[in-house]
Amino acid sequence: MQAKASVTYVRIAPRKVKIVLDLIRNQPVDKAMAILKHTPKAACEPLIKLLKSAMANAENNNDMDPETLYVSECTVGQGPTLKRLRPRAQGRGYRINKKTSHITIVLKESE
Repeated sequence: MQAKASVTYVRIAPRKVKIVLDLIRNQPVDKAMAILKHTPKAACEPLIKLLKSAMANAENNNDMDPETLYVSECTVGQGPTLKRLRPRAQGRGYRINKKTSHITIVLKESE
């Protein structure tokens, strides 16, 4: 049995999210939550909300025990890129790419 939660179009680059996801992969949910709360990265805020959502899905939809849950899979994929222009000298414009992420967390019960 597994519980899943995902969030799309998060305005943070996928490579920055991947650094934090590598810290919580295969960890129990209480330890993963502690890691996220004490890691000074911008990606931690949406990941805390996502992990809480996955825990609520596990408890309410699948009748899983919240004490035995662990993060079995966590993935990030690149969403659409917002293209913006920054004015530069002599009337030129440099492109700024604002990347977005699609993040998925899957929780399972440990045996």
